[in-house]
Amino acid sequence: MVFAAGLGARMRPITEKTPKPLVSVAGRTLLDRALDEFESAGVERAIVNVHHLADQIESHLATRARPRIVISDERALLLDQGGGIKKALPLIGDDPFFVCNTDAFWIDAARSNVRALAEAFDPDVMDAALLLAPTSGSVGVDWGGDFDLDAEGRIIRPDGQKPFVYTGVGVMKPQLFAGVADDVFKLAPFFFEAARKGRLYGVVSSGLWLHVGTVAAIAEAERAIAVRRD
Repeated sequence: MVFAAGLGARMRPITEKTPKPLVSVAGRTLLDRALDEFESAGVERAIVNVHHLADQIESHLATRARPRIVISDERALLLDQGGGIKKALPLIGDDPFFVCNTDAFWIDAARSNVRALAEAFDPDVMDAALLLAPTSGSVGVDWGGDFDLDAEGRIIRPDGQKPFVYTGVGVMKPQLFAGVADDVFKLAPFFFEAARKGRLYGVVSSGLWLHVGTVAAIAEAERAIAVRRD
């Protein structure tokens, strides 16, 4: 499930005319950078939700052959990430599924981070697993991190500085949303509840993670990519 419906408020004025997933960084859109990773990992189908400037995203995706794209249309009402998943559950089915934001990506990974996440996920002991990146050294991190890991790889939320950030990519069980009555709701509380139960695990990504959440972050990411290419 690729989240492409948001308003991209932090990237205005660009996102007044261009949806954030179609913002280009070093010649490649954020949306294609995300989908490229899943294509390389062998993922065959991606559900992409749309709302803001939805026609542009649908037209862009019509040119893509792999992974096969299924649109979840949220034009009538923006549902937030949790609500977007609930709407798409009939498309997702009963098996664990990936989630992916479209405002970040990584470069120079030694192996597929998507595959590493899938291989680490154990549904017997996990409700969800998140791909993490180091808070220090990642590009575009303007906050104090999100999580830490215990000795068993469970995600914890310590006070103060946190050594890892959530990359926006995870894998989780659709059963977590069974019985949710609301149509519009956030995804993060489901992660926090899984962490409280000791069933949220983390996998540290390889390569350099770049977060592109603001206009200024576009140039910062492009500089980081240029340095790696030189």
